[in-house]
Amino acid sequence: MTSRQSQILYSLLIGTVLLQVIYPLIHGGTLRVVTIFIVYLAALTMLTHALFSFGMKYFSIYFLVTFIFAFAIEEIGSRTGWPFGTYHYSTSLGFQLFSVPLVVPFAWVMMAHPILVIARKNSTSWTFLIGGLGLMIWDLFVDPQMVAAERWLWKVGGPRIPLEPAIPLSNAVGWFLGGMGLIAILHKLLPKERRKVGASALVVELFLVWTLFSGVVGNIFFFDTPGVALVAGVPFLILLIPYFFNTRLGRPDIV
Repeated sequence: MTSRQSQILYSLLIGTVLLQVIYPLIHGGTLRVVTIFIVYLAALTMLTHALFSFGMKYFSIYFLVTFIFAFAIEEIGSRTGWPFGTYHYSTSLGFQLFSVPLVVPFAWVMMAHPILVIARKNSTSWTFLIGGLGLMIWDLFVDPQMVAAERWLWKVGGPRIPLEPAIPLSNAVGWFLGGMGLIAILHKLLPKERRKVGASALVVELFLVWTLFSGVVGNIFFFDTPGVALVAGVPFLILLIPYFFNTRLGRPDIV
């Protein structure tokens, strides 16, 4: 990776982190704008890493497949209640395509690449399963926060996620199933080898560690939801531990 590419990539990552740092400190219309901008900037960061690390073929397929898959499953979900449960989006998330705010598929784009990276490292045979778990666990952080901010609203009539009473258990099941499907497709279609002079996985690692840290700290100290920190934080940590073991002590780096 050239020094110019490195500057671009780390600048995007730092910008994403700084916006997330100020997120709990702001309110009203400013919070709404920052919420949307965080997702777009984080998605751009991960897309840039995908391009610099794996090349244009990976970048193009990844973006198109993830965006189309995410939009389709969210459109089906918001209209039919399957596979996530009955919910609808508010107008606070900006421009919508049919019933889905444009920012929502970009949230999938933001997370599917880093989750795929660690899922491939953790297992070659069960990548889709680990990827589905990873996306589901990440959503355990996101959903309570967005519901509290009234970005979307659930109709909860059945079992609920432990310590997350505003979120139906069906949402976790839907994310697990949808995540497995998306990661299985991406794993099949996308190159596995990094470019010889491509970006390392460090930006992905920093982003995921920050996601864990900010999710735990934010929910305990700013959002007054320690249950979310526990329910999402512990499994997220368990997901990351074998990745760092494999990259530092285990199998050769293929991502």
